[in-house]
Amino acid sequence: MTTTNSTRTMRRGRIFPEIQWSPEKIAQWKAELEATHKRCKVVFDRLKPELIETHYNWYIAVDPESGDYVIDQDIEVATQIAHQKHPNSKLHVFRINDTGVCGTI
Repeated sequence: MTTTNSTRTMRRGRIFPEIQWSPEKIAQWKAELEATHKRCKVVFDRLKPELIETHYNWYIAVDPESGDYVIDQDIEVATQIAHQKHPNSKLHVFRINDTGVCGTI
């Protein structure tokens, strides 16, 4: 019995090769992300004491440009409403609890 080899070649590597970033681009992206987080965290830290009593474990999506925020029980709803209000802004989402994150690692 003979075996037949397939002539199909497997794709290797990334699915989207055009998204390969240089180390400088990655560093710039991380720096922008950190700056956005810091600006949003100022708003979150200001609001956290009053919101933690009434909206514990809800989500808050903060716009760093205006300081505007959206609160909802569902993370998807909060981000969707925030993106509708501020379509061109990079938002950051926090969980309204003691740490501001969704869980621990």
